[in-house]
Amino acid sequence: MTKKKKNFRKKLFVKNRLVILNENTFEEIFSFRLTLMNVFVVFSLGGIFLILITTFIIAFTPLREFIPGYSSTQLKKNALELAIKSDSLTTSLKKNEAYIKSIQKVLTGELEYAKFNKDSILAESEEIPVTNMKASEEEIKLREEVSKIEKEADGSKANKKK
Repeated sequence: MTKKKKNFRKKLFVKNRLVILNENTFEEIFSFRLTLMNVFVVFSLGGIFLILITTFIIAFTPLREFIPGYSSTQLKKNALELAIKSDSLTTSLKKNEAYIKSIQKVLTGELEYAKFNKDSILAESEEIPVTNMKASEEEIKLREEVSKIEKEADGSKANKKK
């Protein structure tokens, strides 16, 4: 195997001549001195260059929209606008339903007229998320440190004014 490897390595660097001739006159148009290694390197670099150019063309031009999985920026923008509109329509629909239910209660006599207020009806339809507003121990410590620093800064300002 070592002889085959050595022979292959020698063949890679053996110089050959590529000649292009005019067939009618046998005149030499041009010729190259090449090795198999030079040919391999040129084709490899050419392939890499071709792949890079193709990648850049697809990545930075509108051609990427034709690849499955990529969507156009206009489509994304339209989807966002439609999502916002549907959210606002859902909210207004809930408010209208609450208002109609309250009016039905008044008309059927289930609710007194004095208690009927459009703003209170709208407030009932809005769902307020429950959040924990209690400060953690770390936050309390941070607040104390900040207040100490502010007191020290106020004290130094008062000393400078005197």
